[in-house]
Amino acid sequence: MSVLVPIQSQSDKQAEMFTNGFLKNSLPGMSKKNIGDFMLRKAVVLKYAKKKKEKKKKKRAKGLNAKQRREMKVFQLKPEHQKYELFLPLHELWKQYIRDLCNGLKPESNPQTIQQRLLKADFHGAILTVARSKCPSYVGTTGILVQEMKHVFKIITKEDRLKVIPKRNSVFAVEIDGFVSHIYGSKFELRSSERSAKKFKVKGTIDL
Repeated sequence: MSVLVPIQSQSDKQAEMFTNGFLKNSLPGMSKKNIGDFMLRKAVVLKYAKKKKEKKKKKRAKGLNAKQRREMKVFQLKPEHQKYELFLPLHELWKQYIRDLCNGLKPESNPQTIQQRLLKADFHGAILTVARSKCPSYVGTTGILVQEMKHVFKIITKEDRLKVIPKRNSVFAVEIDGFVSHIYGSKFELRSSERSAKKFKVKGTIDL
C-alpha cells in the first residue's frame, strides 16, 4: 500500500525569495546584480567534497647493515654445528642441482660446457679440494663448502674442522659423478648471483 507524503508546493514568488536568500547566504558580500552576473557565468558549489585522506607511505623495514651483522655474528657458524655429517644432505642436494644444471653428466658431455656452467653455479654443498695454492699449507685440504664470501671459501673437513681458504691464488678441484673440474679462485671473487651474468674464459691463470 503506497503512502502519499504531503508536500506543499511553493508559489513562484516564494521560490524566488528562497533562491535569492540562499544565494545571498552562499555568496556573502556580493550585490544582487553581481550575483546575477555570477550565476550566468559560473556554477555554484552547493556542497564541498570531502578532502581525500592522504595515504601515508608505509615505511619498509630496514635490514641489518654489514656492521650490525658482524656485531650480531649472523654469519658465524657455531662450534656445535661444525660437523661434517650435518652437511652431507646438503652435498647430496648440490649434486642433484649440478646434474640438473648440466642436463645430466654423461661420458659424452662436453667438458668445456660443463666447466662454463660450473663457473656460474652456486657451490654451497660442493666438496672442494685445494689442488694448488700460493700457500702450500692449503694444498690437499678437502671439505664441504658451507659458506662462500667474496674473497674466501669456508669448508668443513671430515675431521669436523672449519677451514677458511682464500680464493685468490688458489685452484680448487671439484668432483661429481666421475667428472673432475678445476676452478680458479680468482674467478670466484664475485657473488654467485653476479657470476651467473658474467662471461668467463675457460682457461684460467694463476700466479703461483
